[in-house]
Amino acid sequence: MQFDSRKYVIITFFILIGIIYVFKLFYMQVVDDSWKLRAQQLAEKRIEITPPRAVVFDRNGKKIVSNKTYYNLMMVEDNIVDLDTVAFAKLIGWSVQEVRDRFVEIVEGEGVYTSPHTGKTTPNYQSIRAYPFIKELTADEMSKIAPHLDKYPGFYEDVTSMRNYPYASGANILGYLAEVTREEVDRDEFYRPGQVIGRAGIEAFYEKQFRGKKGVHYIVSSAMNNTVGAFEDGKYDTVAIQAPALYMGLDVDLQAYGEKLLQNKRGCIVAIEPATGEILALVSSPSYDPNLLVGNRNIRENYPKLLQNPDKPLFPRPLASEYMPGSTFKLLQSLIGLQEGVIHENTGFPCNKSVVGCHNHPSAQSVTQAVQMSCNPYYYAVTRRIIHQNKSKDIYEDAEIGLGIWAKYMHSFGLGQRLETDITGLRPGVIPDPAYYDKWYGHHQWKFSTIRSISIGQGEVQLTPLQLANVAAIMANRGWYYTPHFVSSIGEDGPLPQYRKKHYTMVDRKNFDPVIEGMRRVVWEPGGTARRARIDGITVCGKTGTVENYIGQVKQKNHSVFIAFAPMNDPKIAIAVFIENAGGGGGTWAAPTASLMIEKYINGEVKSTAKEERIMNAVLKGGPK
Repeated sequence: MQFDSRKYVIITFFILIGIIYVFKLFYMQVVDDSWKLRAQQLAEKRIEITPPRAVVFDRNGKKIVSNKTYYNLMMVEDNIVDLDTVAFAKLIGWSVQEVRDRFVEIVEGEGVYTSPHTGKTTPNYQSIRAYPFIKELTADEMSKIAPHLDKYPGFYEDVTSMRNYPYASGANILGYLAEVTREEVDRDEFYRPGQVIGRAGIEAFYEKQFRGKKGVHYIVSSAMNNTVGAFEDGKYDTVAIQAPALYMGLDVDLQAYGEKLLQNKRGCIVAIEPATGEILALVSSPSYDPNLLVGNRNIRENYPKLLQNPDKPLFPRPLASEYMPGSTFKLLQSLIGLQEGVIHENTGFPCNKSVVGCHNHPSAQSVTQAVQMSCNPYYYAVTRRIIHQNKSKDIYEDAEIGLGIWAKYMHSFGLGQRLETDITGLRPGVIPDPAYYDKWYGHHQWKFSTIRSISIGQGEVQLTPLQLANVAAIMANRGWYYTPHFVSSIGEDGPLPQYRKKHYTMVDRKNFDPVIEGMRRVVWEPGGTARRARIDGITVCGKTGTVENYIGQVKQKNHSVFIAFAPMNDPKIAIAVFIENAGGGGGTWAAPTASLMIEKYINGEVKSTAKEERIMNAVLKGGPK
């Protein structure tokens, strides 16, 4: 009986011990976050090695993004012994107060962690971890510090790299890097404090493709936390692997040339290779040297200046500006009218200026002539037929049906929606549909006469320059396109899958021919509006646009617009040029600018020196900024 009693006491004792252990494990793993931090501290014996970011080449094999070696002066607080602050400050060229403030800044910059279970607050800063004390030192700057670091235990040099842009062009394409935030470190285990991440352009879009694979170096530490050697002679170490190079469809020389053409102007140029959808050039003017935003020191100094510049060099006009397309839009009205069967190739309309204003020219007797002469009354009549096809006896319902059909055609051209281009900052433009006008006027309270300005690309219609260039590429391809994109290949794997898919419009191939013949006549025949776009030996097909520009009720100088492709029967380049507040028509400034870009790309040089000099010397900054 006495034995049985002792047995139960022993069993009870072990059960209690088990319960205590289970409770302690639960507390350590779920409730008390300090043990998680301790695990992180132990993991610091595992040193991660971050590879340089992938380099970038243009379509001709020119390196346009590379890496340049820099150094960080690192510190581990637990290893710092009897720091002579005065001598250390003198070594790095700081004041004593700046050194003290930097220690505080590092600690406070890491912030705190609040346990969701206990509400307990724990500093994220860990005294055994390495933190950058001074970032982005050049080799010359580090060479003055490194020989003396043995006097300052706890400080050491660390090799890093930053971006270098050999060509001072394409800033709005390439983007820039900036230091990761605490939230980004918590969200993605790849990053550590002080590292960088893509903030804009392709640097942001292709962040995961750029960053490569980290390596790991395991070390053995003494009881005093000093490194005594590699663990198992490096048996378990792995090598950091740089990501494969990215190859772009961009022609950096053409990009630089476009930026020169748009000096002292506000506007943009977008050039696309029709056969692939690769973007050859994307010029936003005014622009800036991408090297101005390399590294935190440069960003702190230059970003505020660029942001406050009234010319808005940081604003990506080709992607985010939404402009009325003007008469370039008549190409699409022609195609939809032909496809819907409301007109045929030889349909003519009188140039009735009482309906809508127009310049002086004979009445167009065909679609080709209408494109050539850019007749406003003609397209008023065509669009009215598209909108009102007598599909309903109620004129308002008929307009609703017709506009819905019209909007679907426009969407098939990639309009009224964001093109899924491999860059950030795109806008969708505006293609008004029935729901759009219902919000303005009420259901069945509008008809064609209410919305007639859409006939000639004015009013509510808005497109981005990238969309306009893609329209030119669709014309060149006679009805299809690849989504415009920058990167033609990631290593040897080609572009991302979404850039290998052909998109077809709702317009049949045969209906493009008379419209394209009209585009040829715009440039090459009397009565055309773009004779300044001619290039000897190259058949350019184009369409001008003159976009009215108002601030409130006050008329400003018109925008000059031109889209084109060339050569006519073997298209190599499609282009859109938009020059703000230039005055004159699309043929005055935008058309010759586009022809210079086409000549430069196809021939490799420009022989039209008088035309080139006229464009480069023009200062076209009238109107609003």
